Amino acid sequence: MRILSVVGARPQFVKLAPIATALQGKAEHLIAHTGQHYDELMSDVFFQDLGIPAPDFNLAVGSGPHGRQTGTMLAGLEEVLEQARPDWVLVYGDTNSTLAAAVAAVKMHIPVAHLEAGLRSFNRRMPEEHNRVLTDHAADLLLAPTEVAMAHLATEGLADRSVLVGDVMTDVLYLTRDAVNAKQEPLPAGLVTGGYYVSTIHRPDNTDAAGRLAAIVSQLSELDKPVLLLAHPRLRTLAGEHGISLDHGSLRSIAPLAYPQLINAVQNSAGVVTDSGGLQKEAFLLRVPCTTVRPETEWVETVELGWNTLISADLSQLGAAVSRPAPAATDANPYGSGEAAHQVVAALLNGSASS
Repeated sequence: MRILSVVGARPQFVKLAPIATALQGKAEHLIAHTGQHYDELMSDVFFQDLGIPAPDFNLAVGSGPHGRQTGTMLAGLEEVLEQARPDWVLVYGDTNSTLAAAVAAVKMHIPVAHLEAGLRSFNRRMPEEHNRVLTDHAADLLLAPTEVAMAHLATEGLADRSVLVGDVMTDVLYLTRDAVNAKQEPLPAGLVTGGYYVSTIHRPDNTDAAGRLAAIVSQLSELDKPVLLLAHPRLRTLAGEHGISLDHGSLRSIAPLAYPQLINAVQNSAGVVTDSGGLQKEAFLLRVPCTTVRPETEWVETVELGWNTLISADLSQLGAAVSRPAPAATDANPYGSGEAAHQVVAALLNGSASS
């Protein structure tokens, strides 16, 4: 069996890593990288750090408006599929790369499997919400990370295509956490365990409007501990256009960290402030309090268990939310025990959702 994984953005590289390992010796595995994240730290270094084989295809699409980027990917991926002729196209998460690959494969009658299926924010302003819903309804096999995701798929009439596999990011996070702890990975210079926060802000709803971004940055700059702001290139560009400094008060901005260093920084922090879906869950798995600058989350379990708080309309509450007392300890395990990749491979080799 030949399986083609299509990835293009940083969170997808993390999800790809355990899948690539689990597929070794069980199927031929090809990787297509759309180049949605194209700078070295967001792409090449991630592949190296996570032990992912070099991509077999690289479209080098780069950034751009959603329609243009997705269309360019679609055209490039049609050529990849004609050349690779896979038995399955495996798509990850909710990016433009995900939707483009699903559409290209469906048009060519190649089965599509969607990893991280069934997640819903129910916020139609989010491009990711459209990507994940459209991909789920196009796909032949829906690989759901949680019971909540399975329920969403059933509600939409997709139960017969759905399999509960667990969350592959849990797999790689646990392995990475153990590796950095064994190496005693150092923290970024000047930081001490428990004495700082980690922040990432990148979603258009938080960055595109100057007033909104200025308010978030202002709140972060006034927090009671240093804030390590991992600034994506897009955030730096927009902050520059808006005339907003990312280095004042408590704020200390640096380039995004490679994944092992990110996990090390998060697990040693006093808390996380983010609008990233993946980082919310990683904070929970590391049992670090998280404050999410969004009105909703796909990872509802993190909120229900008290480890994640949502802040959106009233940003003046951000400081109090971040400095809130730590929640009660929990051994809850809604995202699985770290064996999701093997479940994914079993479902792909079985060839249907009937398992």
